[in-house]
Amino acid sequence: MSTIDTETVAPRADVESAKRRDIIDGARRVFFDKGFDGASMDEVARAASVSKATIYVYFASKEELFEALVQNDRARSAEHLFEVDPSIDDVATLLRRIGVSFMTMMVQPDHIRLIRMVIAVAEKFPRVGRTFFDAGPCHGGQRLAGLLRRQADLGRLDIDDDLEAAFLFLNMCQSNAVKGLLFGVGEQPTLAQIEAHVERAVRVFLAAYGTDR
Repeated sequence: MSTIDTETVAPRADVESAKRRDIIDGARRVFFDKGFDGASMDEVARAASVSKATIYVYFASKEELFEALVQNDRARSAEHLFEVDPSIDDVATLLRRIGVSFMTMMVQPDHIRLIRMVIAVAEKFPRVGRTFFDAGPCHGGQRLAGLLRRQADLGRLDIDDDLEAAFLFLNMCQSNAVKGLLFGVGEQPTLAQIEAHVERAVRVFLAAYGTDR
């Protein structure tokens, strides 16, 4: 009976994983520069320093590559956004930190470009739109809902629907800033402006869900 040489398989898997990341990183640069329709697999290959044939080993089409990019970026952002200090026992402070982190990511030029690209291709490739929604807004809302539920269990919030409350808070933090940027109206807000948006959202949220309202 033959045995698997784990010392050989593990490095090979690492190499393949690194190659896949290189392709996604190259695709990110090309898609952000050219847009989905303007990007070509030849350009992605040059940006990733691989052959086009190598790209097709990992991704069957440009749509599949873009979908992988969306899923990778949104999942990574959601994981980072809701990493909070467990020692924080003040709900307002917790919400402010989450809100500022969330909004700082939302107004980044590359994030705005990504949203625009997803919207542009979602009608033709609805699976890409679903991937963005599931890995981004939906996943982020679920992560925040879990944090809110823990605060409610500790008696700091009075919430019936965790997920609805989470989406309400995130949407209030955005105010009209993100929508304006999507349509090319206004400039990227400063940190002080973001903090002001978030502070208003926190006050309204606690007025609705705080136990001492």
